[in-house]
Amino acid sequence: MLSFPYALRFLFATRPAVMGRVLGIVYRTLATHQIRKAGHTQRSARTGAVTLIQRFGSALNLNIHFHMLLLDGVYTGGHAVQAQPRFQRVKAPDRAELEQLAYAISERTGCYLERQGLLVRDLDNSYLALEPQDDTGLEGVLGSSITYRIAVGPHEGRKAFCLQSLPPAGSLEESNARVAKVAGFSLHAGVAAACHERQKLERLCRYITRPAIAEPRLSLTPSGNVRYQLKTPYRDGTTHVIFEPLDFMARLAALVPRPRVNLTRYHGVFAPNSPHRAWVTKAGRGRGANRKVLEEGEEDTPAARRSAMSWAQRLKRVFRIDVETCQACGGAVKIIASIEDPVVIQKILAHLEQATPVREVVQLPGPRAPPDGRG
Repeated sequence: MLSFPYALRFLFATRPAVMGRVLGIVYRTLATHQIRKAGHTQRSARTGAVTLIQRFGSALNLNIHFHMLLLDGVYTGGHAVQAQPRFQRVKAPDRAELEQLAYAISERTGCYLERQGLLVRDLDNSYLALEPQDDTGLEGVLGSSITYRIAVGPHEGRKAFCLQSLPPAGSLEESNARVAKVAGFSLHAGVAAACHERQKLERLCRYITRPAIAEPRLSLTPSGNVRYQLKTPYRDGTTHVIFEPLDFMARLAALVPRPRVNLTRYHGVFAPNSPHRAWVTKAGRGRGANRKVLEEGEEDTPAARRSAMSWAQRLKRVFRIDVETCQACGGAVKIIASIEDPVVIQKILAHLEQATPVREVVQLPGPRAPPDGRG
């Protein structure tokens, strides 16, 4: 996980194209480190990653950061027609390596922004040279959300109201944790999943793809304000954040990404145009899919190219809605059609409502008095 200084969070929120360029810098830095650590060059080995761009923090603040699922090794070979890539594992980075990577990412990001004219450096400090891009006031809302301030209302510009308790004793961060912090950049690499730990990997994927708001922790105060409970208290003891209704809507507006901004990115061997994606993914899809099928002698059918989960399986996996099991008898249900026309759906529901017999409500007799004990 990689987080950024406040100024870069605002830059990424207002200029998504710059965020994409910086993400490319981050991946190339990490991928080069993996390949060199394995003893190869970029011509003889390659790696891959999947990045989830998360826009929110635990207090519903705008906090753009990268959750990157990076391979713990590299693929070698696969250049010849009949050669299949071979995976070579690499040891996890230690704190010193993470500090070097964080420093390299910060320096390369700064150099890129300076070449684009977005960063100005002098002898004392560095600052972003940005001009307002819209007159809608959205940039002010974004800036307030990033800095934990109230965006609208009579208390505009003040810090958001928080509920605090006694802070926990001691530091929450372990001395040997795989975390590096350089110039506002924070690089964390403390979570790993082995190839057989599929459930752990799924939990990790669910965590980084979770929505911004956890509804069970959202409530209303007696005065009508919105109270949001933090999952984990801050180091200063903050447990809840209180919003006025209008400011809460402004917080939600700041978390919405701009149109046509993809928050899931694929890199390296996982990229859609990578010739090695068909080899390293279970579905076998990608530019190398045709070559792989021809070598194995299998028929190149659309079903083979789309051997992922069906929409019913995804519905059950994500929302726990099982449409393949009968609720009445528990037997298997066969899906025969998918109806999406609202007019047809309305007619079917109206027919079912008319055809369903109305069940008569049987009134049970009232409770009787206990026996009086006479024989």
